[in-house]
Amino acid sequence: MTQTRQAPLSGIRILDLSRVLAGPFCTQNLADLGADVIKIERPGSGDDTRGWGPPYLKDQQGQDTSESAYYLSTNRNKRSVVIDIATPEGVAMALKLVAECDVLVENFKVGGLKQYGLDYNSLKDKFPQLIYCSITGFGQTGPFAAHPGYDFMIQGLGGLMSITGERDDLQGGGPQKAGVAVTDVMTGMFASVAILAALRERDQSGLGQHIDVSLLDSHIAMLVNQNLNYMVSGVVPKRTGNAHPNIVPYQVFKASEGYLIVAVGNDNQFRAFCGVLGRPEWGQDPLFITNRQRTINRTVLVPLMEAVMAEHTRDHWLAALEKVGVPSGPIQSLDQVFEHPQVKARQVWRTLPHPLGGQSPTTANPIHFSATPIEYRRHAPLLGEHTEEVINEFGLKPKV
Repeated sequence: MTQTRQAPLSGIRILDLSRVLAGPFCTQNLADLGADVIKIERPGSGDDTRGWGPPYLKDQQGQDTSESAYYLSTNRNKRSVVIDIATPEGVAMALKLVAECDVLVENFKVGGLKQYGLDYNSLKDKFPQLIYCSITGFGQTGPFAAHPGYDFMIQGLGGLMSITGERDDLQGGGPQKAGVAVTDVMTGMFASVAILAALRERDQSGLGQHIDVSLLDSHIAMLVNQNLNYMVSGVVPKRTGNAHPNIVPYQVFKASEGYLIVAVGNDNQFRAFCGVLGRPEWGQDPLFITNRQRTINRTVLVPLMEAVMAEHTRDHWLAALEKVGVPSGPIQSLDQVFEHPQVKARQVWRTLPHPLGGQSPTTANPIHFSATPIEYRRHAPLLGEHTEEVINEFGLKPKV
């Protein structure tokens, strides 16, 4: 008889005092893994992102609902409870929930929860098993600790915009932010990993701890090789458009019709690429024979390749490169992405029943377990949808 296995975080309960993106993305990851996430929202407005639209989810008559697409993107599998923690009654309710939870996640400014007795130092002795994760702009220490932080400003302050976009001397050159809030997303991911590690450590010690995760630290960490390029060489990285600072050719090429990406990852692939271009001699040229030489001599090599790539269409090159195993691909818009056969096969576009929209779309979690698959249990909750349920479940005193 096959034993039914539970979700990885089944039995773990998380109190979510976060809002906007980094915190909710973290807690959605944990909810997808089976944790019971109770999202605390302020009366009346709730999470800021509920109003970040349009677009909003449509009802079955095609009219806007109150649920923004932004909010829906990071809040599935959670329960929403309205509590006003600015009142003594609200604090008492929150403390009762803390007593029932394994993890608390918050993204208030440093010290912001102290006035309510909900900061880590106020809770750690009473709840020694509690894992408390604080997500802030700059961290709990340092001269900027008290400053607010937002993804866009951190992309600038943390260096990403100095290495993203075309060179200043080219048309359209200058600082460029990423098309999605990558700093928030990566911070949420680091926070998820930290919480999982703290849960594992608690299995051994029996004790919780404080996790300090900041947008700035996470942002700098995600610059990976660019950090080390600077640390090792002392040369400040610059914007290189769609080219790679350490690998050549690894960039966008313009064909006679359309654009494509060619991502040559080793010398064998380079020689295969040269063969497709009808220039096999480039693969043996001492100036280009290794990636080191190609990177040093990119200003010689790339214009030669660009001239040949312009002779045929994008689809011609994609078919030819696929035959010889050179990584390449088109640049697609999101409608094309979701129509791609691989994306469809992986069921990346999911839907969940929704009380206002009938159905609510959601992007699948990219993790695929062989025995304990991700479960899409709940739509992103309406504001306070589970307040009464949670009050009854935990014996909380309702508001009067």
